[in-house]
Amino acid sequence: MTLLESINDPADLRALPRTQLSAVAAELRAFVLDSVSRTGGHLSSNLGTVELTVALHYVFNTPYDRLVWDVGHQTYPHKILTGRRDRMDSLRQIGGLSGFPQRSESEYDTFGTAHSSTSISAALGMAMAARLKGENRHAVAIIGDGAMSAGMAFEALNNAGVADCNLLVILNDNDMSISPPVGALNRYLAQLMSGQFYAAAKNVGKNVLKVAPPLFELAKRFEEGAKGLVVPATLFEKFGFNYIGPIDGHDLESLIPTLENIKHLKGPQFLHVVTRKGQGYKLAEADPVAYHGPGKFDPAVGLVKSSAVSKPTFTQVFGQWLCDMAQQDSRLVGITPAMREGSGMVEFEKRFPNRYFDVGIAEQHAVTFAAGLATEGLKPVVAIYSTFLQRGYDQLIHDVAIQQLPVVFALDRAGLVGADGSTHAGAYDIAFLRCIPNLSVACPSDENECRKLLTTAFGQDLPVAVRYPRGAGAGVAMEPGLQSLPFGKGEVRRRRAGGLDDGASKGVAILAFGTLLHPALKAAERLDATVIDMRWAKPLDTELLLSIAQQHEALVTVEEGALLGGAGSAVGEALHAAHVLKPLLQLGLRDEFIEHGDPARLLALQGLDAAGIEASIRARFGALVERAAPALKIVG
Repeated sequence: MTLLESINDPADLRALPRTQLSAVAAELRAFVLDSVSRTGGHLSSNLGTVELTVALHYVFNTPYDRLVWDVGHQTYPHKILTGRRDRMDSLRQIGGLSGFPQRSESEYDTFGTAHSSTSISAALGMAMAARLKGENRHAVAIIGDGAMSAGMAFEALNNAGVADCNLLVILNDNDMSISPPVGALNRYLAQLMSGQFYAAAKNVGKNVLKVAPPLFELAKRFEEGAKGLVVPATLFEKFGFNYIGPIDGHDLESLIPTLENIKHLKGPQFLHVVTRKGQGYKLAEADPVAYHGPGKFDPAVGLVKSSAVSKPTFTQVFGQWLCDMAQQDSRLVGITPAMREGSGMVEFEKRFPNRYFDVGIAEQHAVTFAAGLATEGLKPVVAIYSTFLQRGYDQLIHDVAIQQLPVVFALDRAGLVGADGSTHAGAYDIAFLRCIPNLSVACPSDENECRKLLTTAFGQDLPVAVRYPRGAGAGVAMEPGLQSLPFGKGEVRRRRAGGLDDGASKGVAILAFGTLLHPALKAAERLDATVIDMRWAKPLDTELLLSIAQQHEALVTVEEGALLGGAGSAVGEALHAAHVLKPLLQLGLRDEFIEHGDPARLLALQGLDAAGIEASIRARFGALVERAAPALKIVG
């Protein structure tokens, strides 16, 4: 039995002598690498937190003491040490372990995370609760330097500095978020780590104390003076924290004594540790971005680019469109909140560096920054995941929509995202966007339509969001140029074979919003139904809708978004406003959080694949379908 196999919970870890912890860390790192190579998942960040995780669980009495991991994609070592080692082969699969902390999964996951910069607020709440309840427990927030740049982290620091409770904030400084971090704070931290004078100053106290303990106060005063001159310690101390560090986050002989000393300190403490993403695996150390979230791979070989010709992803389609449109219109500027690679903006940054803005993990700022650019006649395109736009909702309403500013929002990862689960699903954008005046929402059904609708959106004088899913589309041929489509207009993609020879309304019409058009078309072949590519959730093509409603006995809406308040609701509202009474079946994501797993399987479980759409329509309009297309009746 290896040391790691003997650890079924942190109590087993704490029972080991400190001399064995380095061996535990080595085994843990090897296990993480082997496990992620088999399942896919986040790798670089997890390799970088191995020693820190071991030290935290060794020093603190978890789960009584609370650990809150920011973002949470660095918690695989934490999961392994807290009784989930034997389930790591189920990571990010349906019914398996989440790729992030999840309260329902383990008592050691004290707070569910996946979006950044929430840890300090949550840990402060836990620390304050402990004080109010008279409990002597520790609350620890572990936050990366990329997440520390977000406004919410500083709001929490501001509150924590005057709160009468014990809180430890650990800054995991690895000079890396997902894309390389940006901003003044990051430059400040980088200057700190490259400062030889500060490194020498930090060692003065230790060196003097070894020889002459009575000189402790002198050494302390010198260290504090040097710190005030050359490091950001003063920044955090002004917030009311006792700043400690920086220390090597891979050195257990530094980490453990430091954490043990901090346990006995009162009030807010700030520990600065320096780690390296991909630590211990040379390929990930050399390219932490590529190894941030790889699929399955051979660790001995590393990531290998597939030679097979693949369909372009929607993200790639957006990235190409952005460069093409920027070439044509010098007013275009591109903005991303720390997702350069994920949003497909790498080439745009290379070709148009002066018009590319990575604002860091700061979605609220990204939206209002775009609004400011738009007031001066520029044409901002904000590339942002659907799930992350939720964080800038007030700015979207107050700073963009009310002022009718022409900002294009390219919403990547709309709909289900698969392995990242409910925290990253773009399930709500149609519902929360279409209720905002002056704002329009486009839902392209394929890659070519996505390019055209982006062009259409860019040509408007009002804000427009174009939502598209993760991954590749139907593989349709891409048309060159920058063609647009009629604003707010849909298109009939299939007419039922039964015809309208007697002038009476017959059969079912399926109104598809987005990429679910394609399974809807497959279902329609078996049902002999009409299919409409609606293209726009707002403004709705009411002229086409009312015409189709007049020609058919029942309507079905299909969308990869929340049913409540979604595009189907918009259709129902439009029919009601026009005093049209027509049976309406709305298909979409049910009123539940959808967990991690294979996207196609998750859609099937929601009844949104071709078979599910067909089954739902037959269940609701069975007699009508049989009458309209008796020859297509399916038995069994």
